[in-house]
Amino acid sequence: MSTTSGNSNIFRLATAQALAGGNSVIVYATGAIVGDMLAPDKALATLPISIFVVGMASCTLPAGAIAQRYGRSLVFMLGALCGILMGVLAAIGIYLSSFFIFCAAMLFGGAYAAVVLTFRFAAAECVPENRQPWALSIVMAAGLVAGVLGPQTVTYTMDLWESHLFIATYVAAALMAVVSAAVLLGVDLPRLEAAVRTPGRPLAVIVRQPRLINAMLCGVITYTLMNFLMTSAPLAMKQEDLSLESSNLALQWHVIAMYAPSFFTGKLIHRFGANRVVLMGLMLTGASVAVGLAGVQSYHFYLCLVLLGIGWNFGFVGASALVLQCHKTSERNSVQALNDFIVFGAMVLGSFASGGILNRYGWTVICALAFVPVLVAIATLMLSEHRVRYSTQERTS
Repeated sequence: MSTTSGNSNIFRLATAQALAGGNSVIVYATGAIVGDMLAPDKALATLPISIFVVGMASCTLPAGAIAQRYGRSLVFMLGALCGILMGVLAAIGIYLSSFFIFCAAMLFGGAYAAVVLTFRFAAAECVPENRQPWALSIVMAAGLVAGVLGPQTVTYTMDLWESHLFIATYVAAALMAVVSAAVLLGVDLPRLEAAVRTPGRPLAVIVRQPRLINAMLCGVITYTLMNFLMTSAPLAMKQEDLSLESSNLALQWHVIAMYAPSFFTGKLIHRFGANRVVLMGLMLTGASVAVGLAGVQSYHFYLCLVLLGIGWNFGFVGASALVLQCHKTSERNSVQALNDFIVFGAMVLGSFASGGILNRYGWTVICALAFVPVLVAIATLMLSEHRVRYSTQERTS
């Protein structure tokens, strides 16, 4: 594939990432609040977001299998269709005051989000190996636009129909998925070679690699904690009588913080290695939890979510780069799908738990619980780094 064609693909994938990422931000900004409005029990307020994550987890392996057999382009179109269905069904659910229909919409939204997260791997396939961290970072950086687009869409559409709060927001989300599909139609991915379609090593063999285990563990903890805290934050701010506009702004800066570092994360990985970048991400996540424990004023939530976003970027992009080092070309779709399935499957537990914990114990306990997995991941990475240094010293002695 030529450099021009590869760059064009990355630009289109980044644009689609921005639009589709805006849809996910809309869900995180409004899902728990709409759930609180429609649910028969307030403890179920975060269930729509949990179902969104279930959709992500349940669609990763099928998406990988379809991509392996038919190519990524078909998966992209199916994902966009799910995004359209999410917007339409969510609007219908709000109009009918149906918690069930709104939750069903979130299932399709999660499927869309699962497909969107494969854009980063698709971008890496369009460039030589030495430029893969850069390609990953550029597509992830497009989330910076999503960080503005999603919350601003919520702010300007949430009360267009005053008697049905957020209904126009989800109509807008469906339209964004339509535009994303149109952009993706122009993506020209490398053709599947016979070697790619041929199965590689058994997954049972591949997953025994210590590097892949580390990558999956860090991906799980980084993404689960980000979801656990981000899901709870808007509802926690509402419980503290902070305005909806303030909640939207906090989430906007969180998503900007998630994706803005992507402009240089690839360079950091190239210079310092993925392990050290992931370690920095985990430390920043720990700092965000500490801020969350410090208070419940608006600025506490803002700073907590900004640090959480930067920590997620370093942790997730770094872990994704580690995954790319753990498989052959013929194994890429199955390994990448398994990685995302494990990451999103773990997120389901955090999402389901967050609503009940928040309603029963409050935001402080949410933050306190997040400390333990952060410490586990940091200890694991530091041990891994020590083993690598020890092994290198033995080979050179």
